[in-house]
Amino acid sequence: MSFLIDPPWLYATGRAYGRAMPERTATASAVQAATATAFLATSISLYFNRPWTRPIWRLCRAQSGRDWMLNSGVFRFDHKRAGWRTHLVAALIFATYPWWLLLGERAGRRRG
Repeated sequence: MSFLIDPPWLYATGRAYGRAMPERTATASAVQAATATAFLATSISLYFNRPWTRPIWRLCRAQSGRDWMLNSGVFRFDHKRAGWRTHLVAALIFATYPWWLLLGERAGRRRG
């Protein structure tokens, strides 16, 4: 998971949910909440370099979880000296995760 990959992945997952569950039910809401929670828990843990995420970022050939989240093997942001602005932008991006999932879900229901 990374800032570059997560939004399209969340959108695509939401579309699949929208097609599979065309009605907004308690089950659909629970599945959406569980998915958003899993993405946020993993991505935030990567960003804060939690030890359990090491296999993930190593598999992605990153120097750390934050390196993976910020750079995705594509960019060259200084992940070692991330300051308050970087943390603020990261928090704002994390805040959009449920929105991407919901947008995908709505699109999946429309195309149903």
